[in-house]
Amino acid sequence: MKFGGTSVGSAERIAQAAQLAADTAARGHQVVVVTSAMSKVTDALIAAARGATGGQWDSRLRQELFDKHTAVAEALIGDPVRRDAVIESLRQRLDRFEKLCFGLSMVHELTPRLLDAISGTGEMLAAPLLAAAIAARGRPSDAVDATEIVVTTDQFGGAEPLIEETRMKAAARLRPAIARGEIPVVTGFIGATSDGVMTTLGRGGSDYSASIIGAALEADEVWIWTDVDGVMTANPSEVPEARTLSEISYSEASELAYYGAKVLHYKTILPAFRQRIPVRILNSFNPTHPGTRVTVEGDPAARGVKAVTSIRGVIMVAISGTGMQGIPGIVAKTFDVVAAQQANVLMISQASSENNICFVLSAAEAPRVVAALRTGLEFELMRGHIEEISAEQQVAIVAAIGDRMRGTPGIAATVFGALGKAGINVIAISQGSSERNISLVVTEQEAAAAVRAIHRAFQLEKSM
Repeated sequence: MKFGGTSVGSAERIAQAAQLAADTAARGHQVVVVTSAMSKVTDALIAAARGATGGQWDSRLRQELFDKHTAVAEALIGDPVRRDAVIESLRQRLDRFEKLCFGLSMVHELTPRLLDAISGTGEMLAAPLLAAAIAARGRPSDAVDATEIVVTTDQFGGAEPLIEETRMKAAARLRPAIARGEIPVVTGFIGATSDGVMTTLGRGGSDYSASIIGAALEADEVWIWTDVDGVMTANPSEVPEARTLSEISYSEASELAYYGAKVLHYKTILPAFRQRIPVRILNSFNPTHPGTRVTVEGDPAARGVKAVTSIRGVIMVAISGTGMQGIPGIVAKTFDVVAAQQANVLMISQASSENNICFVLSAAEAPRVVAALRTGLEFELMRGHIEEISAEQQVAIVAAIGDRMRGTPGIAATVFGALGKAGINVIAISQGSSERNISLVVTEQEAAAAVRAIHRAFQLEKSM
């Protein structure tokens, strides 16, 4: 069971999370908990580290964080001995954080390794509080640092797990506690190299932690407790009639996570997928809701399109010219340049005439990529093979997603018929050979209307 930042954002929310864990154990389940930091704590830690690098370290943050977490300890932990022990652990964690930031204010260099050491502090503060709250409900529980369990590469800021090493450490550290009827509370987001150096799994990595640990322990299921009822057919702020999907496949979850659905971190499903472990998305604010279950097969009875999502804040880069036709290597050279800029391409489309290729990048990455393309393709521009490299602002990607789209005639016709009826112009189109995703580019102003039009056309507000 993984609890996100909003699910442990206050003393009241931590008490609710503890009750959910204890109740689940009381029903006969063996439970391991993974916790995020309290909401907004990680952002504050990162901002403090960056401020200290610029010589602007403010020691008041250390006291604010101490007061925030101590207030939770005093509200939740009745046993004075345990409460004092937890408060002392909070003090030690924050002393370390303060020393690191003070050092940064002197050397003015924030390395990825040092940022990991600072940004993972929030989970280390939250875990003892949640463990103590579970213990107060009659279930033995102790906090466990994931640095003792999750072994990773040394790619600081986005480390990858070493599963076999993690499996052995999880068995040694967690299985005896589980066998004794305890509920271990593991820090999410963080791990450590084989040499014991702390790493992080990237933002949103607490979901990833839960999946890694679930896979290492061969869990029956991984439950992600968050602040929504599950994965929905569309963003409810755009489509008020959107509903929660009861079951989706791993591939659908991956597509939805990639194309803007914020409920599930896209890496989360990988360790669980390899072990064929179902993942449930549940709402700690509405725990009686069944949520969404993610499995290998998904719901085989579902219609073709299962959900519609969108990505904003993107720019479409287009390379065009009649001289491109029949000239080998332009596409390869283009994407060599993009790769050198370490940019993530969200969507690609090419005309069959070979006179135009376009692709979509995040707005943050596009300017430097366009500049690099104009340099890298300078010869092709000079020879007239390429006439223009342009960047179209204020666009969005809209994607219709579903496993059952594959082999179902008429899906594309329904999508584009709905957009045509709504008077929405499609700028570019892409469909992969998997046929589980039709992606298209529209203006950002028309994105919400496009999502609503497709959602209505497939009657996704109705359960099948």
